[in-house]
Order: sequence, then C-alpha cells, then structure tokens
Amino acid sequence: MLLLKELPTSKSLEKFVERYPDADIRAVSDFVNLLRACSDISLALDRLLARHGLLQGRWWVLVLLMRQDDLTSSPSDLADKAGVSKATMTGFIDGLEREGLVQRLTDPVDRRKFLIRLTDSGQIKLDEAMPDYYRKVHALMSLLGTAERDSLVAGVNALAANVEVMQ
Repeated sequence: MLLLKELPTSKSLEKFVERYPDADIRAVSDFVNLLRACSDISLALDRLLARHGLLQGRWWVLVLLMRQDDLTSSPSDLADKAGVSKATMTGFIDGLEREGLVQRLTDPVDRRKFLIRLTDSGQIKLDEAMPDYYRKVHALMSLLGTAERDSLVAGVNALAANVEVMQ
C-alpha cells in the first residue's frame, strides 16, 4: 500500500482544477485526508500488534476464532469474515499453525474438509495482546467526545456503504 506522506496543499490542488474543471477540490482534500488518517491508524495498529509478535491479518484470525463459542471455524468462513481470499487465509492459517496458535481439525461432518481451532497458546497470545490493544484504542478514541465519535462513525459508515460510486 502506498502511503501519501505529503498531503496536497490548496495551491497544489488549484493546479488540478485548472486542468480538470469538474474537480471538487474540497471533496478531494477531505478524501485524501481520510485515506491518510486511516493509513496512519492501520500502521499504528501494526506497530502495536508487532510488539506482541502478531501481524494484523493473523491477529484478526485469532480474534475471529475467539468469537466462536467452540473457538472453531472453517477456513472459508474465516476468509469471508476477514474479507480476504481463501488463498490469503490459507497463508494466515499456515503461519499461525506453525507457531502453534491454531490447529487444523478434520471436519466431523465432511472428512474431506478441515476446521481451524484456536489453541491454548493462541488464547494466551490474545490474552497478552488484547489488554494493550484495548488501552490504546481507548486512548485514541477518547480524543473525541461521544457526539464526535457518533458523527465520525456514521459518516464513515455512509461512505463505506456507497463505495460502489468509486468503481
């Protein structure tokens, strides 16, 4: 992912208006600021998780498994819930299995398939990382008041619900 370190200035955006008169500079400026903030937040999460020996994708797999009553899910369900391809999920699972954080089990209903289960070591890893995660998320989100957060979440959800206009 390319991270734009230098956001465009009003003056630099004016050059684009000259060439592309239909450009809504305010919309473009707000959009790149939103992209930049999301990238920064994602990178901060990566750094936080790295201190616990985790990567974001693999951490989400552990979290998704912990959500299950029996700590077990199919690889395809995990891929769907994480929004990644089955091949990407296989890579996450392979790495987690090598570290002993998950295990593959034969599906009792269809022995041609397998299930993924959170191991005791995987639960311990989450138990080490999650308190730090919750403290840091609280610290970040407490910078905004409740009304600001409600407005932010509503706005971001409205944008996410309509991303097809970008396609």
